[in-house]
Amino acid sequence: MTRFSKIMDRIRSGECILIDGATGTEAERRGVPQLENAWNGGAALSHPDIVRQVHLDYLNAGAEMIISNSFATHRHALAAAGEEGRFEAYNRRAVELAVEARAHSGKPDALVAAGVSYWSWIGDMPAAADMRRSTEEQLGIMADAGADLILLEMMIDQANLEVTLEAAFTVGLPVWAGLTTGRHQDGHIILREGDVLAPAVTACAQAGVSLINIMHTEVEFVEDSITAVRQHWDGPIGAYAHSSTEVNKKWVFDDVISPDDYCRYAEGWKRQGISLLGGCCGIGANHIHALRQTI
Repeated sequence: MTRFSKIMDRIRSGECILIDGATGTEAERRGVPQLENAWNGGAALSHPDIVRQVHLDYLNAGAEMIISNSFATHRHALAAAGEEGRFEAYNRRAVELAVEARAHSGKPDALVAAGVSYWSWIGDMPAAADMRRSTEEQLGIMADAGADLILLEMMIDQANLEVTLEAAFTVGLPVWAGLTTGRHQDGHIILREGDVLAPAVTACAQAGVSLINIMHTEVEFVEDSITAVRQHWDGPIGAYAHSSTEVNKKWVFDDVISPDDYCRYAEGWKRQGISLLGGCCGIGANHIHALRQTI
């Protein structure tokens, strides 16, 4: 039985699995310099010991899944940073560091997820066909490096979600999807860029994802987002919200939600029957430890 099938069996039996918190912002908090237009994607090569330690800290705090530091290592982000020539090295090393952290942790059943997004810091998105090809290549590299599953993160609009889903299912690994949501002025939950939520959930279901996450979303929106997803999806749902603020492409950590307050929100999400719980930008190992202790 694979690591992934073991986790899915536990999820189907009603367990809630604890995952990690942020990796990119945690690397930034620990002093890793940013790549211009590719955020902290360079950390896997410039500061591998820090990235490995971040993963290890989450595992030691109780996480049973860690996500590779590859949010910003898709080809168009690296091209904007002048680092496209290291595309394979960044993505391969990001997964390898997570695998190494698992080996050091003594938790051989912990999952390593290949995190992938299409976010652009300059707002210049590639053509759909180009993005599909580069995403396939990126995920193929990460699968070869030892990832257990693919985790789509910060899916913020319908069109690019569909392209990313198509690419993900060519690799042969299980796929989970992470939707980033917001609230329309009339009060209902939408994708961050304004698209209606229901078609995104339907696209994930039709593609064959086995879990949908609400992620990189304000804590105040998560409860209603879970409810909105439930209207169109009867599979497992996860939640990992963010906290703190980005100013001039850098995160400001002085307004991060406290672990106790995050746990209070998370207790409500768990009462809604979520199957996966962790944190995104700004949420650190102390938050994950608190979740383990209280939930």
